[in-house]
Amino acid sequence: MTETRDGARRLVLFDIDGTLVLTGGAGLRAMNRACAEIVGRADALNGIPVAGRTDWIILHDAFRAGGMTLDDPMFAAIRERYVTHLRDEIQQRGTGTKAVMPGIRELLDALEARSDVALGLLTGNFADGARIKLEHFDLWRYFRCGAFGDDAVDRNALVPVALSRARECGVADVHASHTLVVGDTPHDIACALAAGATPVGVATGSYSVDQLRASGAETVFADLSDTKGFLSLL
Repeated sequence: MTETRDGARRLVLFDIDGTLVLTGGAGLRAMNRACAEIVGRADALNGIPVAGRTDWIILHDAFRAGGMTLDDPMFAAIRERYVTHLRDEIQQRGTGTKAVMPGIRELLDALEARSDVALGLLTGNFADGARIKLEHFDLWRYFRCGAFGDDAVDRNALVPVALSRARECGVADVHASHTLVVGDTPHDIACALAAGATPVGVATGSYSVDQLRASGAETVFADLSDTKGFLSLL
């Protein structure tokens, strides 16, 4: 097994929305506001599946549904406005639950304390959006690297990106087979399996324990409050 400069022998990659936190719909509101400003469509994401998907593909699907083409300049403009609006929307109470998910702080503290484990992110969020969301809940400080929605249209391409980033910033130099991908949707499970990583499902989003198991995850938690149980995976 390859060890890194800091001795880490496992890399644990976390999804954000539905896994680490719920933002009360801040991201959806911010993206709709950005689309309203740039192309005059305030409801651009209505009916577009978002859970577990990259911001990149969500925007492309929204434009396709509206009979428009999302070119690079427009994509950049919308992303910039989205980040600006997210800084405002994350401060709002929003709708539904807005909170850190059960057990997350305790689990991250426990993982951070281990010299044989490194932490990273694997999320469909744009990198700037991920930082805004996690800084709001004081969770960004746990993560030095990750793969984001800026990096690929297809979430299945993100595990190799995350591994490369972890090596580049000295966090971990491990193979995909020594990597855990923690997420709340079948998309998280699929991207782990596609890269040869180990998926760990958590049913704190919109999918049940049974649905996540059916998507290919051998290990699924109802939530991540069982710190000891999670650590036993390592």
